[in-house]
Amino acid sequence: MQLGFVGLGRMGGNMVHRLARGGHEVVAFNRSPGPVQEAVSHGAIGAASLEDLVEKVKAPRHIWLISQPAV
Repeated sequence: MQLGFVGLGRMGGNMVHRLARGGHEVVAFNRSPGPVQEAVSHGAIGAASLEDLVEKVKAPRHIWLISQPAV
């Protein structure tokens, strides 16, 4: 299974790590590059932008979005 993932905070980062460890292909994006590099170190494919993520995820695309609530 291939999955695009946007939002690599505490919850998203852990989910990407577990999915990649489970053998799933995960393309990961975050607005800050540090969490993307962390995801890549756990086996994910990094994306530099949302456009890059869409290009790397094959159709039909499945993208999981985790956003931070407005404060």
